[in-house]
Amino acid sequence: MNYQEMLESAYKEVEVSEECGGRFEVMRVKGHHEGVRTVISNFLQVATCLRRSPTHLLKFLGKELGIQGEIKGERLVLSRKLSSKNINEKIAKYAKTYVICGKCGKPDTELDEEGGKLFVRCLACGNKNEVHKI
Repeated sequence: MNYQEMLESAYKEVEVSEECGGRFEVMRVKGHHEGVRTVISNFLQVATCLRRSPTHLLKFLGKELGIQGEIKGERLVLSRKLSSKNINEKIAKYAKTYVICGKCGKPDTELDEEGGKLFVRCLACGNKNEVHKI
């Protein structure tokens, strides 16, 4: 078997997942209203796509939107009716602040807490930026 045949064989065996929309794209929320509440059905997928804790993302949304929310299974239940456009804008703001590297623009980051301060540390370029704790 030559190199090209082995490569084609490997591509057939490997399953490529594009759940998050390619290299990096903030996943859009999917949800509906139940009475006066808003239910986001893919909340855990959104948090996983951002590679952040669902509770950290929930704290941010709660503060930005001025609401209370509760994670129930894979869903997020918010205390009042909100448009998906508004929620998606806040999640994009979260990604810009807590996920995307301010220096190289890559999403390959992690949150580090040192001495009571929170930092976004880039795994690609090594940059370290302090961000506000939620």
